[in-house]
Amino acid sequence: METGKIIKVSGPLVIAEGMGHARIYDVCRVSDKQLIGEIVEMRSGRASIQVYEETSMLGPGEDVVSTGEPLSVELGPGLIEGMFDGIQRPLDAVRDLAGDFIEKGISVASLDRTRKWNFKPCAAIGETVGQGDIIGTVQETPIVEHRIMIPPGISGKIKRIEQGSFTVTDVVAVLENDDGEVDITMMQKWPVRIQRPVLRKMAPDAPMIT
Repeated sequence: METGKIIKVSGPLVIAEGMGHARIYDVCRVSDKQLIGEIVEMRSGRASIQVYEETSMLGPGEDVVSTGEPLSVELGPGLIEGMFDGIQRPLDAVRDLAGDFIEKGISVASLDRTRKWNFKPCAAIGETVGQGDIIGTVQETPIVEHRIMIPPGISGKIKRIEQGSFTVTDVVAVLENDDGEVDITMMQKWPVRIQRPVLRKMAPDAPMIT
């Protein structure tokens, strides 16, 4: 994590110096209010940060901390029926925590860590699986079946797979490969600026009617 100091604020754009080891697209926490921002340009140790919250009352000299991680979304059960703001903060949970107005710097997990979902496996112990393979399903809504897949870049033989009610962070399967054992949960975290791997893209042939 890299810590710098604000030298300029211009609307949603914040310039911070002393950020020589930070990277473009790293997520930053800006000031003691912990505002969420993203580095959009690096130049001679100065970072230009797009802040995704109100920047009023910010000024030079305040701290900026790079998390060292890119802006990412959480994918898993609870996503389809949720309602989120632009950086995937769940609005219902934010309201329960802070009331009808979003406070600066408020941080809430995108997917509920306490809610349990009924996971039904469709793969078996000993089966070899790779990225994108479906290992189980969750009936997220009466009409939406959420399919739990092996994350990109991971493959191996299923050593253990569970059935029952689990949270999105509980381990529902364990893979075994040359690097050892890999825990699989129902949630994946994915950088928003990296395209998800697909076998092929299907062109739309009908409009969505609303």
